[in-house]
Amino acid sequence: MDVTRRLTDLRAFMDKQRIDLSIIMHPENQYYLSGFKAIIYSRPIVFIVESSKTSLIIPALEEEHAAREAKVDKTHVYYEHPEKAKEGTSYLEALDRILSPYPSGTKIGTEAKAVSMHLYRHLQTAGFEVADIGQKIAEMRYVKDETEIKMLERSGELVNLALKASLENARVGISELELDQFGNKALLEEVARKYPDSTVDYFVMSPSGITRSIMLHVYSSTRKLEHGDVIIHSRQVGLNGYRAENERTFFLGKPTKEQIHLFNIAYEAQKAAVEAIKPGMTAAQVDMIARKIIQDVGYGEYFVHRTGHGIGIGTHEEPSLRFDSDVVLQEGMAFSIEPAVFVPGIGGFRHSDTVILTKDGSRLITEYPRELENLIL
Repeated sequence: MDVTRRLTDLRAFMDKQRIDLSIIMHPENQYYLSGFKAIIYSRPIVFIVESSKTSLIIPALEEEHAAREAKVDKTHVYYEHPEKAKEGTSYLEALDRILSPYPSGTKIGTEAKAVSMHLYRHLQTAGFEVADIGQKIAEMRYVKDETEIKMLERSGELVNLALKASLENARVGISELELDQFGNKALLEEVARKYPDSTVDYFVMSPSGITRSIMLHVYSSTRKLEHGDVIIHSRQVGLNGYRAENERTFFLGKPTKEQIHLFNIAYEAQKAAVEAIKPGMTAAQVDMIARKIIQDVGYGEYFVHRTGHGIGIGTHEEPSLRFDSDVVLQEGMAFSIEPAVFVPGIGGFRHSDTVILTKDGSRLITEYPRELENLIL
């Protein structure tokens, strides 16, 4: 990961806004700008950008990890054991040492949506002016470079493989969790074989049946799959921090006429959005293409979320494909496309695919049949 261009871009913004130093707290933004990604953030980790150097403040537990992964000029460590307590036991102690050359009134950049009230008050008490840089970093992450696109493509291949393995093994009598495990096993075996020096993370859920399939975000359970079930099998896979999303609604046995009707509505809405999305459109225009199909047949109130969201380092990134977003889409952006219908008493129906915007349109990096005849198992 080459962070040089990203830091140059951020520093140009800082210079324009007369910001002398920026404090980055959001884990995704830290990874984007420094290449460092921890697992646990209950002990604060701070990335600092100055005009000519970068610093990372970390707990002692992350010292070896940061030495290998972080692309920073200097690392500052704080401790929670008595042997080294005199070197500092708080991230604020390390931060204050970095801030000490800056006089009261210095303008410091922070992420308004990520900085804690504790840190914000600490900076204000010290007399610093605080300005938001979070939106700037979010916008920097909108468009993916060639390396990021390659990572997304690889994640797309992996999520396709995992989804396929789960659906091929779906059957009456196994639990939602067991359904997930077929894909998990295939995924981890493929990563070990093809990307042995990489990190992988994943999320999967398989709400099944009329009641659970309308729960939009719910962990898979021990519920056993039954004949006649509608199941939404949803996956995200991240390879070295970049993720792709693939989701399919399928049936165990023949669906009802109402279910077929709603499945086809959601399918047509997604198909239309995937085919239409391209640079130059606004996010709202893409949302309306999918939403109008659902509204025109009387189910608008059952499409309760956005048509899609940005995806990359984050599972959900800006910009969102929302009805009220005027963000203009650009080549290199990556999105999930996932319009849906969730009707109590009938079930939930949603496919999701990941697309990357090209010069004249978009390119799917996820695949699995989306038509009804291929999803009645």
